[in-house]
Amino acid sequence: MMQPNVLNTDLSGKVAVVTGAGGILCSHFAKVLARAGAKVALLDLNFEAADGFAKEIIAEGGIAKAYACNVLNKEICYEVADAVAADFGPCDILINGAGGNNPKATTDKEYYEAGDIDDDTKSFFDLDADGVGFVFNLNFLGTLIPTQAFARQMLGRAGCSILNISSMNAYTPLTKIPAYSGAKAAISNFTQWLAVHFSRAGIRVNAIAPGFFSTKQNAKLLWNDDGTPTARTGKILAATPMGRFGETEELEGGLLFLLNEKAAGFITGVVLPIDGGFSAYSGV
Repeated sequence: MMQPNVLNTDLSGKVAVVTGAGGILCSHFAKVLARAGAKVALLDLNFEAADGFAKEIIAEGGIAKAYACNVLNKEICYEVADAVAADFGPCDILINGAGGNNPKATTDKEYYEAGDIDDDTKSFFDLDADGVGFVFNLNFLGTLIPTQAFARQMLGRAGCSILNISSMNAYTPLTKIPAYSGAKAAISNFTQWLAVHFSRAGIRVNAIAPGFFSTKQNAKLLWNDDGTPTARTGKILAATPMGRFGETEELEGGLLFLLNEKAAGFITGVVLPIDGGFSAYSGV
């Protein structure tokens, strides 16, 4: 049986599309939307992962279906958009959750030190152009192309909404991951651009910017093999006024609020930090 959502947001009759739905956070978003009554299309390059989560939603009493989708391929995105419309009806809600980083676009050290350029260390000078391009494309084009595919189904229809996933990187870049930081800054800017562009077409566009959440995907960065926190974890928690990582469930309120037409019908172009105060803290 589907559980009620934290804000009692009613999405009954709505068709919601979630990209990157084979991942930890976006699969959770898909479940939240289904619990609010939406028919949910879970899109991911990894069909098996998305299908597994779709089956979990169905087992809870929700309506869901998985679709294999490469968010960097416009033709495939349009084909999937047509398939979703045929199965559920036109898209009302789009969550652009696909994204990520790549080791080829990451430096080994936070700061450049003398000799790094000639050492085995992967310094700024060793960043791979293809790796950097992949990260930019995955995050930015991976938001733009699905929006092209699904926003055309929203045009002129009331109550439609797009939600992008930004990051703390968009406010102040984190060390070691310049491409991901730059790409997420682009997502925040693009969210504002889309909000203006679609403001007279009945489509609201907002974003959430999660702070630091400990998941399986980033566990190696945050925890040593023996379970003790890494030095990076120490820095993160010291810079988070609430002094802890966020829980996945703590993203639900922001998600549902921005999608709720009654509560947020006049809100568009906003990037909402959900970060325990990280973006507000100067360190002093």
